[in-house]
Amino acid sequence: MMTDPLKNGVLVVQTIRNNIMASTLLATTAITLSSLISVFVSSSSQSSNTSSQLVYGNKTSIISSIKYFSILLCFLIAFLFNVQSIRYYAHVSFLGTVPTWKDNKESIEYVARNLNRGSLFWSLGLRAFYVSFPLFLWIFGPIPMFICCCVMSCILYFLDTTSSFTQNLHSHSIRQVTKTDDVELAADLS
Repeated sequence: MMTDPLKNGVLVVQTIRNNIMASTLLATTAITLSSLISVFVSSSSQSSNTSSQLVYGNKTSIISSIKYFSILLCFLIAFLFNVQSIRYYAHVSFLGTVPTWKDNKESIEYVARNLNRGSLFWSLGLRAFYVSFPLFLWIFGPIPMFICCCVMSCILYFLDTTSSFTQNLHSHSIRQVTKTDDVELAADLS
């Protein structure tokens, strides 16, 4: 795409802009939830401590503080990762429209490396959100947290591995797209 920025420049900028928007939404959500948790913890520490016995697994204020601090830390890490993702994507959006020659592979590799870094930080920020679900359920006790961890592990295993089931699922969808493209191509040729 960098070899012809007049033709592909708008596509590059729009694609990267969409990634920046997604990262901005996640970063805003993370910092908003961090602020809400901070306000909740500060207001609950000033109120009476009788409500802490109502929730199973929340027997002392120290354990409660650890639970809220771990969720807060998780959202702050998600915020930082998403901000780094925005940084790399913004850098790529500027560099992606700079004209380059096909023989100059160093500049293309530099832009690709920055794009991969932005994608890595976006993925890590999203993982921090995934980790926040079991931590949130930890407030309600160890059993909901354990169930959420098991379900989350199965879901992430399915999403992250290329087992034979997921590989067949993805290759089947690719074959369907190819077949429809071939039919359209055959109709265009005749």
